[in-house]
Amino acid sequence: MSPAASAAIVDTSASYALVNRHSGRALDVYDLATGDGARIAQFTRNDGAWQQWQFVDSGGGYYRLKSRHSDKVLQISGGSTTDGAEVVQWTDSNATSQQFRLVDSASGHVRLLNRASGKAVETYEWSTADGARVVQWPDLDGANQQWQLIRLGAPGAVVNPVKRGGPDPWLQHHNGYYHLATTTWNSTVTMRRSRTLAGLSSAADQVVFSLSGRPNGCCTMWAPEFHLLNGRWYLYYVAGQNVPDFNPTQRLHVLESAGGDPMGPYSFKADLGNTWELDPSILQVGGKLYLLGSAMDGTQSLTITPMSNPYTLSGARRTISQPTLAWERQTAAVNEGAEPLHRNGKTMIVYSASACWGPDYKLGLLTLTGGDPLNRAHWTKSPNPVFQRDDANGVFAPGHNGFFKSPDGTEDWIVYHANESASGGCDMNRSARAQRFTWNADGTPNFGPPVRLGVQLPPPSGEPAS
Repeated sequence: MSPAASAAIVDTSASYALVNRHSGRALDVYDLATGDGARIAQFTRNDGAWQQWQFVDSGGGYYRLKSRHSDKVLQISGGSTTDGAEVVQWTDSNATSQQFRLVDSASGHVRLLNRASGKAVETYEWSTADGARVVQWPDLDGANQQWQLIRLGAPGAVVNPVKRGGPDPWLQHHNGYYHLATTTWNSTVTMRRSRTLAGLSSAADQVVFSLSGRPNGCCTMWAPEFHLLNGRWYLYYVAGQNVPDFNPTQRLHVLESAGGDPMGPYSFKADLGNTWELDPSILQVGGKLYLLGSAMDGTQSLTITPMSNPYTLSGARRTISQPTLAWERQTAAVNEGAEPLHRNGKTMIVYSASACWGPDYKLGLLTLTGGDPLNRAHWTKSPNPVFQRDDANGVFAPGHNGFFKSPDGTEDWIVYHANESASGGCDMNRSARAQRFTWNADGTPNFGPPVRLGVQLPPPSGEPAS
């Protein structure tokens, strides 16, 4: 009998990814199944819950491997002792066919030997493909039988979504806390806060202002954003006069804080215009303020209006972008959700394009290439989207974003909402998600693909130890 593994010190309270030495792919509950008998496969590592395994002590040096996704354990199908029998998941009964011990291999890898059969868990026929079968076979110590145990769940690890039912998210880190506001689709403006980004998912929403009974906008609050300007927080939002009547009555409004706390208290400050307009944000260029929005100009387009202060418009509204490209016109022609982004003297706007009720809602990029942000000709549109659906990761309609810095100011993060299926709508089922992004050599953002739900991300740099 081979000696027990010394390379892997198993913590039964932790979660592990098991990565095959030969293929580099992780042990995975195939197709995110939750039922008894579902097959176990190998798949590109993404650290989703379907690739997270907890070792449950069975005594005598044996463990069951429990899926964090399904709560079921690995088992040799039917309790078989034959070569090539599949590894499946099954309800935990502590049967010997569900028990495995760890045996050392080279370079810190281990083999998993089944108690009932004495055989090792391997990727079948040395496959390197996603979805390849995982079976048992006589213990040959081949690379396809060797697994690296990678402990997951480092303190503060971020797992999306950061808020379920959180469309149109806006997130800022201020005074030691992350603050998150999202669409409520009712008469309240709410916010939640947490010392860690991961903690937002379980933080309580607090009402920071009630719109109930307001004649100039209530009932359908969406797209809140709060900006620190001149020592106070100004909270911009969209609201209409009743829930079904969202199209003709939606207007932009702003609240003002009494002090320096993003949580308020707030008082109503001003209406911003008297025509249909959505998705307010604030652009600051050359010491001047501008209100960004989305209004009808033949099609739903991006708008800009000069401001004399955070609550007063001081000039005519102008259009700076219309949905002219094919990828901006999927399901419906839309430009909305304009969000400023600045880096090394470059001013950009990341905006949402195509219909939010379709799976191809996505992000585009405008760059200020002239000196006047009110002049449409001074904005240059990137010909391709910069962030869009990723079917392989199960992310659809990613859009309506915001940006925030890590606590130590060294990292850039994007927050956005997305759906879990192509049939998801433009409703409260959209979830708020966050991920770090980097920069291209030309100074434009590189958001990468939207990450799959359940993937564990390192926390933003500078977070307090948990």
